[in-house]
Amino acid sequence: MQENYLAKWLNNELTELELEEFKKSKEFAAYQRIADTSKKLQAPDFDSAKAWELLQESKGKQETPKVISISPFKAFLRVAAVIAVLLTGAYFYFGTLDKTIITKLAENKEISLPDASEIWLNAESKLSYNEKNWDSERAITLDGEAYFNVAKGKKFTVTTAQGTVTVLGTQFNVENRDGFFEVTCYEGLVSVLFNDEEFKLPAGNSAIAINGRLNKSKVQINGRPSWVNKESSFRSIPVKFVISELERQHNIEVILGDIDENQLFTGTFSNTDLDLALKSISTPLKISFKLEDNKVLFYEESAP
Repeated sequence: MQENYLAKWLNNELTELELEEFKKSKEFAAYQRIADTSKKLQAPDFDSAKAWELLQESKGKQETPKVISISPFKAFLRVAAVIAVLLTGAYFYFGTLDKTIITKLAENKEISLPDASEIWLNAESKLSYNEKNWDSERAITLDGEAYFNVAKGKKFTVTTAQGTVTVLGTQFNVENRDGFFEVTCYEGLVSVLFNDEEFKLPAGNSAIAINGRLNKSKVQINGRPSWVNKESSFRSIPVKFVISELERQHNIEVILGDIDENQLFTGTFSNTDLDLALKSISTPLKISFKLEDNKVLFYEESAP
C-alpha cells in the first residue's frame, strides 16, 4: 500500500484501481471501523449568522485594518480536525475491542488471563475476551476446544454456540464443534446451560451432546483432558468425530472410502506421531489405510 493512500481515501480521491488495492491491505478493515465510528460523533451547533455579526462589529472597532493570511492556518485546522476525529474514533473502537486468540491446525496454545486463570487452547480453535473489563466480567467466547484452570473469584463464563458453562473457580474442559458439544469437570462444580435447560456437573463427570442428544459419563477426578498431554481419547464416539480430530491434530485430509462414519470408536491416538495415530485408529476398526503426502485413505481390508 502506498503511503498516501490513507490521506487520499479520507478525501475520496482514490481511483477505482487504487481503492481496490487499498481494500486488500490488512490495515483497511481497522481504518474503515474507525471511520464508521467517527461518523457517529457530532460537532456542537454553530450559529454562522451570529458569528458574522460579531466579526463585523469587531472590524468596526479597529482603527487600522490589518491583513493576515489565514490559509495556512485553515490547512492546519483541517489536518488537526481529521487527526482528532481518527484518534477519537480509535479510542472508542479499540477501547471496546475483544482480545482474540486463534490456533491453527496441529497447534496448541497456553494462555494466561489477567486474574492468573490459565487456558490451554486445542487445535483449530478460537476464543475471545475483553481484557479491559476482565476484573468486572470474567467472560470467554469459545469456538473449538479449551481446557480451563480458573482462579477463584467472581463468576467465570464460557459461551459457545451450543451451550454456556459457568463456574466460580475450578478445572474443566469445553469442546464445541459442528454437531458435538462436551463439558467435562475435573475439579469443583460447573453449571451448564444446554437447550435452555440448566444442570450441575460435579467433578468426575462429563456431559456429551452429539447432534443435540445429551449423555453423561464418568471421568477421572483431578485429571486433565488427554489432548493436553498430546493424545486424543474417545469412548463410544462416532468415527466421523474421531477423524475430524485426527485432521485437526495432524493437518491432514482424510477420506473414509466405504467406512461407516457413524460406527462407534473407543481408543486413543497420538497427536504427534501420525503413523502411530493411523494404526491406533485402523487396528481396532479392522480397516486399512494408505498415506500419501498429507492425504489418508481409510478402506475396508477386504477392498481391492
